[in-house]
Amino acid sequence: MWRPRVKPEHRPVRHGTDRVRIGGIVPGIAADIRDPDGWVWALLGLLDGSRVVDQVVADLVHRFPTHPADEVREAIVDLDRAGYLEDAAEPAPTGLSAAELLRYERGLGMWRWMDRAAWSSSWKTQLLLRRSRVVVIGIGGVGCTAALDLVASGIGRLHCVEPDVVELSNLNRQILFTEGDLGRPKVQAAVQRLKEYNSDIHITGEQHRVDGPAAIRELAASSDVLLLAADEPQHIRSWANQACWATGTAWVHGGYHGPLVNIGVYRPSVGGPCYDCAYAAEREHIAAQPKRTFWTADTSPPHAASAVSAGIAGHLAAHAVMSLITGVPALRVNRQFGVSLVTLQDCYALGPDAPHPGCPTCGPHRARHR
Repeated sequence: MWRPRVKPEHRPVRHGTDRVRIGGIVPGIAADIRDPDGWVWALLGLLDGSRVVDQVVADLVHRFPTHPADEVREAIVDLDRAGYLEDAAEPAPTGLSAAELLRYERGLGMWRWMDRAAWSSSWKTQLLLRRSRVVVIGIGGVGCTAALDLVASGIGRLHCVEPDVVELSNLNRQILFTEGDLGRPKVQAAVQRLKEYNSDIHITGEQHRVDGPAAIRELAASSDVLLLAADEPQHIRSWANQACWATGTAWVHGGYHGPLVNIGVYRPSVGGPCYDCAYAAEREHIAAQPKRTFWTADTSPPHAASAVSAGIAGHLAAHAVMSLITGVPALRVNRQFGVSLVTLQDCYALGPDAPHPGCPTCGPHRARHR
């Protein structure tokens, strides 16, 4: 029988005599509730997991007879729907071993904190991860961090795709490799290291260079989410977009432009706009601006990256992958997100609100381009 309890991460605080805040201080989670006579505060105190709903209602109505039983029940339902409650009497989860329950115990608190949906089990996010399949294309700075995050978080199956070998210049940011891996295929070294972090996960890899949408389509068809952590060849993001649109596979890209870190989060099953819509809109915007003249120099600067820029991009990309799998948190999809490491203030979300009519992938003329 359900014994509702306020999630410990959402513990309420009374402000003055007429307002209660639940959910802490995290934007997107916290909410203020007006409470001039104190009945909401009393209700939250009763929601400690020691009572069934009927007992909570009876106790509160006795203390606050001006608030009828139906109102109290409705308030409990509203708090549950808002994701602030859990069931103190929920059974132990099936599908996870005792070792996995211990391994992911701290992660449970984070998922519970971010989850704003009512579910029958607080372990449902972990179970969804355990059953999922993810492909990571590109095991460089972003891909190394993202793959490690996914393995540590308990993804069920992870497949890594990468053509290159480990070089000394990789070691400032590609955290799965050491000096002892120099000259080894990256995918071989990465798979070995990832298995050392979590032996419960099925981890595979292939030394392969993606050369077009068809190659990505085959990978996307065998995964729940595809993570593109490669930036070459030039049109690889568009290839991934085309492939995942064709297969209906959710996908994420992660990268950086110097200190500007960015990710893209896409779910084709909900319809456009897609990545190529944003690209088409950007081309139109550039065409409408005054002609640009680029400065030329005799030499090109080296690829600007650090463990921080690659790592943050990888962490955010893994976060987005797990959001697409579990729905926690419910990130806005079909958008690109970015943050400036120069200020840590300039964050943005970009993307058109509707499919672009000239998009070669999801626009009205897409069949012509496939």
